[in-house]
Amino acid sequence: MASQPLISVFLLLLVGSVVNSSAAFHPIIRLPTEGTPATDSRSQSDDDGIFCASWHLASETNNAGGWNQIPSRCLSYVRYYMTGKRYESDCEVVANFSTAFASTVEMAPDGKDAWVFDVDETLLTNLPYYMDHGFGSEIFNESCWDEWVASAKAPAIPSSLKLYNMLKQMGFKIFVLTGRSEHQRQDTSKNLELAGYTGWEGLILRGASDGGIPATIYKSERRSVLLNGGYRIHGSSGDQWSDLLGFAVAKRSFKLPNPMYYIG
Repeated sequence: MASQPLISVFLLLLVGSVVNSSAAFHPIIRLPTEGTPATDSRSQSDDDGIFCASWHLASETNNAGGWNQIPSRCLSYVRYYMTGKRYESDCEVVANFSTAFASTVEMAPDGKDAWVFDVDETLLTNLPYYMDHGFGSEIFNESCWDEWVASAKAPAIPSSLKLYNMLKQMGFKIFVLTGRSEHQRQDTSKNLELAGYTGWEGLILRGASDGGIPATIYKSERRSVLLNGGYRIHGSSGDQWSDLLGFAVAKRSFKLPNPMYYIG
């Protein structure tokens, strides 16, 4: 049996070890101390960033449904996304997947293999306009928009222009199907050509009889006309789900990002 002095020395060493270990130990979960509010330590900016990234995902996947304006707390997020490298990269990824699919299509000799493109935020970017109009935080002003369209100054989305030209080289017939009005045909055609887009098979705009028709139905009806004309729509590119859904849809649809506005 150990002597009493040895036991005392052992206990002193053990207590000292526990005290030293406790001093170095930092618990993962910290309980609030008395007088300290149990609040999240993240800043409001961090909270907004997380919320807006989630909102962006919901809007792109159509889980958000219809909406008229971006959330006010997301203005900085949308500005940063649209003017930074992420938007450009996301568009490039969509274009690369589109090219990969197009390369698998067995082209027929009848010249009826087609691809459909939307215009705004698909072939052209209206970022200069939206930089002056709150990146989607302002209610849409049709008069201001018409003035912008008439200026024909919207630049091309670089990855879309590359895809467009590549599809032409492959032999696809390109149809440009836009929600712009027929009276904007000349301005739209001019803008597309100035941005580098040429050689489309057809430029389709809303006529007088299309007024009030939801975009999904309008575009579906126009695609149906193409199918009835013997065209095979292999691919369709657009920034809105209304560009891609409905009936007479393409074999593959490719959605470009757009957190600035929604068209149902």
